[in-house]
Amino acid sequence: MTATPEKPTFEQARDELTDVVRRLEAGGTTLEESLALWERGETLATICQEWLDSARTRLDAARGPATAED
Repeated sequence: MTATPEKPTFEQARDELTDVVRRLEAGGTTLEESLALWERGETLATICQEWLDSARTRLDAARGPATAED
C-alpha cells in the first residue's frame, strides 16, 4: 500500500484517530461536529485496519508456506 493525499500513512491515520477520540471524549462539540468526528474516526479506523491487513499479508508472504510445526 502507498500513502496518498486521500489515504494517509498508518502513522498519520493513527495519530489523527487519536486526536478524534480525544476530541470526542472531551465533549463540548455540537451534535453535527460530533457526528462528523465519529464518521472521520470510522474512516480512519478502516484505513488503519487496511494497513495492518496489508502488513500481515506481506509478512505471511515473506515467511513462506506454513509448515506442520506452525
